[in-house]
Amino acid sequence: MLTVLVLLVGALAALGGAAMPLARSAAGARLVHAGCVAAGVVLAAGGLAGLLGGPAALELPFGPPWGPARLALDALSSWFLLPLGIAVACASLFALGGVHGAVPARELVPWPLFVAGMALTLLAADGFTLLLGFEAMSLASWVLVAHDHAQAENRRAARIYLVFAGFGGLALILACGLMAGGAGDVAFAAFRDAPPEGWRAAAVLALVLAGAGSKAGLAPLHVWLPLAHPAAPSHVSAVMSGAMTKVALYVLARFVFDLMGPAQPFWLGAPLIALGAASAVIGALRANLEEDTKTLLACSTIENVGLIAIGLGLALAFRGADLPALAALAAGAALLHVLNHAVFKTLLFLAAGEVLHGALSRRIDRLGGLIHRMPWTAWAALAGVAAAAALPPLSGFASEWLLLQALLSAWRVGDLAFQMGAAAATALAALATALAAAAMVRFWGLVFLGRPRTPRAAGAEESGGAVRIALVVPAVLTVLLGLVPGLMLDLAEPALRLMAGAAAPRADLLAVGAAEGGARYWPILVAALVAAAIGLVVWLVRRRAPAGVARGPAWDCGFMAPPHHLPFGDPATQPSAAGFGQPLRRMLGESLLAAREGVAMPPPGDTRPAVLESGFHDPALAALEGPLPRWREALATQAEKLRDLSIRQCLGLTFGAVVLMLALLAWLEGR
Repeated sequence: MLTVLVLLVGALAALGGAAMPLARSAAGARLVHAGCVAAGVVLAAGGLAGLLGGPAALELPFGPPWGPARLALDALSSWFLLPLGIAVACASLFALGGVHGAVPARELVPWPLFVAGMALTLLAADGFTLLLGFEAMSLASWVLVAHDHAQAENRRAARIYLVFAGFGGLALILACGLMAGGAGDVAFAAFRDAPPEGWRAAAVLALVLAGAGSKAGLAPLHVWLPLAHPAAPSHVSAVMSGAMTKVALYVLARFVFDLMGPAQPFWLGAPLIALGAASAVIGALRANLEEDTKTLLACSTIENVGLIAIGLGLALAFRGADLPALAALAAGAALLHVLNHAVFKTLLFLAAGEVLHGALSRRIDRLGGLIHRMPWTAWAALAGVAAAAALPPLSGFASEWLLLQALLSAWRVGDLAFQMGAAAATALAALATALAAAAMVRFWGLVFLGRPRTPRAAGAEESGGAVRIALVVPAVLTVLLGLVPGLMLDLAEPALRLMAGAAAPRADLLAVGAAEGGARYWPILVAALVAAAIGLVVWLVRRRAPAGVARGPAWDCGFMAPPHHLPFGDPATQPSAAGFGQPLRRMLGESLLAAREGVAMPPPGDTRPAVLESGFHDPALAALEGPLPRWREALATQAEKLRDLSIRQCLGLTFGAVVLMLALLAWLEGR
């Protein structure tokens, strides 16, 4: 299967090269997207085959000057191929259904290259190949973010994203350099034979957290997500959120659980837990305040990435404390949420893209009532928001329930400081989960329920064919994955043994167990109880309802619109996006997101009404666009002075740099 996947990466690269002439016609664009649909299916099948079969390795007849490129397929990379394949197949099918003419080459060419870069990153077995795939993924996605560069906000998003992509790549290069300095080679096998210790291990962890964490969206390096996702095409946003962030998490998991060796201290998991908890709260809170559908979903991704990071950090800490069963529990929660989030977030971004196509807006306050005009999209999105809100028996509940069980078991690590930190992380994770549920209610309710807020929303049109299938498939998968989490954990057992050195939590087809003798979750039984409760409520309502149902205008608190103008009331009297999030903005936004709120009063004698003004800004983004540009300008000014140096001074600087590097290498060899 590894050979098939390697050939697929080459075919995707070739398809990207051939996409330039194919972009001139609708048939050519459909061919490219159809090829990516097939590639997604093969990637998912390859992940399934890798989990059911054994590991495989391959050396290519070409590579860097010092040796061949090495590729491998093991249980960990196989598991991450599943969300990649599902997200790429659904997103490409959505894009295929939306092709009605020629597609710009700057949008079509990088799409298969983006997929190829992600697949190559997952299959890499040496540092050079890993960095090659990671950078190809970053550059191709940057081109897709910048495709509509006529708009100033898109240019700003692309510029910030490029900065983070370069920063992440540089951090991973340094991490691989530190690993190779101790191992004497860039092959993963050499890394495993000579794992870093002491300060070197801490430095590698910090660099990997900076490199992979910035690409995954961990706070405080998350600010590019809410900017880049709305700028990219909808199918690209779906894969960036559903798959690309998971590829970054794979790089993180590969280093900390595999390449850095099993004998790492438990405290190395603490930074992951802390950053994950901060990301979860900030992302969930921002999702309740954003007024753009795709920006809201991007902030929800930050929250879910934070939850996954908490699970990975707990697994690392449990393994370091010699608690393999609990390490498997935490790692199982993280891996299960990787797959579940990829599926339901791909679904939600595609639904937001269909809403944009049908109602011509991403602004929540310009939508509403779309369940009547776009029923397929509305009901498919309902499955996604229910999973994102962690409602049983949908897929998001099982993984978050397992994560909560792992957090509640953190007291078994015999360190008081860690126990206190884990208790705080438990509270923050619970807060983030509640905020995420509120954000999903806000998203689905304001977009699909109520009355249309604009004439375009009232006349929205829904697509059919491939677009409809692309929405239904992940919706069905979201339901199925929620019903059989035990089966998925059994499938992930090889990956869990690699990460935690133990089997998956006790589970079977009908139940998921937190640990031996611990709590158990029965998803099919819960689904039956929920269905019975809903059926009972419907039966009681129908039984007690009057014989006839009258439809009339909505009550506007005493201010009814004239029947000849707006027969069902003024849509402006409905809750707005800002009004829905006002309580949370007042309670949490001021301290975490510098939220502001005030009333702009007109001067005396002016008949204009007073205006309530509110807003917020992310402090991390303010820091990026504040002092950092000034530092950059100062460095550039100092660098400009180098142009005035004489040849003798330039040679002296070069000689000094060489001596410094030799001294550093001698010091590293001595240690």
